[in-house]
Amino acid sequence: MSVMIEIRSRAKQAAMPVLAALVVGYLSYHMVQGEYGVFAYLQLSAKVERAEALQAQLGGERQRLEARVALLRPDSLDRDMLEERARVMLNYARSDDVIILDER
Repeated sequence: MSVMIEIRSRAKQAAMPVLAALVVGYLSYHMVQGEYGVFAYLQLSAKVERAEALQAQLGGERQRLEARVALLRPDSLDRDMLEERARVMLNYARSDDVIILDER
């Protein structure tokens, strides 16, 4: 019987550290792999970087388009831009133009 008492005594002493280790392991796993863990944070950071790069690219394109539109405003009309747009929209070409057909 003394062996059983010794086993129970040691089991009671080991229960709390084992339980604490299991809780720490559980929390550590979810800290790394969980929905709000380290890996999710790294993926979200990569998405943010890609979105910022796309925003910078689109910002440059928007500035270019705004500059072209500004040339067509009535208060600062640019004759070359007006002629270019009219020729594109009406599908006109001059006799000395070189036309390159693009098959798309």
